Amino acid sequence: MTAFITALSFVVLAEMGDKTQLLGMAFATRYPWPTVMWGVFAATLFNHLFAVLVGNYITVFIPLQYVQIAAAASFILFGLWTIRGDELNGEDKETHRSPFWTVTIAFFFAEMGDKTQLATIALAAQFNALVPVWLGTTLGMMIANAIGILIGIVLGKKIPERLVKWFAATIFIFFGVFGLYEYLPRDILTTPVIAGGLAVLLLAIFLVAQMSNSKKLSDN
Repeated sequence: MTAFITALSFVVLAEMGDKTQLLGMAFATRYPWPTVMWGVFAATLFNHLFAVLVGNYITVFIPLQYVQIAAAASFILFGLWTIRGDELNGEDKETHRSPFWTVTIAFFFAEMGDKTQLATIALAAQFNALVPVWLGTTLGMMIANAIGILIGIVLGKKIPERLVKWFAATIFIFFGVFGLYEYLPRDILTTPVIAGGLAVLLLAIFLVAQMSNSKKLSDN
């Protein structure tokens, strides 16, 4: 149950401001929202099944503690990725396929290498639980995209995107730092190392935020 709830929560957070959530908003302006949601469901089901199989397979060759450390570090990267933000690169363009298959294929390929898929791999490796992580991440994707459609279409984006992204990023980074503190060997976690690590993290957050702001200004 812990693996399921954790996977669900992390994917909902990972999707806030993510490219696939933006893709859902874009498709919802063109197609009926049930069609968009069914397409998201089909794409996520297969994409995240592949991700959890990869995550479980990793632990056969790499000691679990190392995988847990890498997973914790990846959550910090996901937080920085969330701060940076995503944008669509033509995935929402019209095709000659039916609406369902247009949405399904676009979402499947948009998820390949995306932070949500990588988070699914990390969670599957950390918990070594295929089905709970698979179901949790799939449901999390559905919830996140439902929220995206609601914000983008029904509420007219009244909730500031910046606030949503920073909230999600903060949660990711917190769990990443907590995970590193829990799984790294005690002899490594000296006061200078902890202080230096936090300083590097704060600098990284500042630089990524500056890059994100500069990109927005150049786009405008």
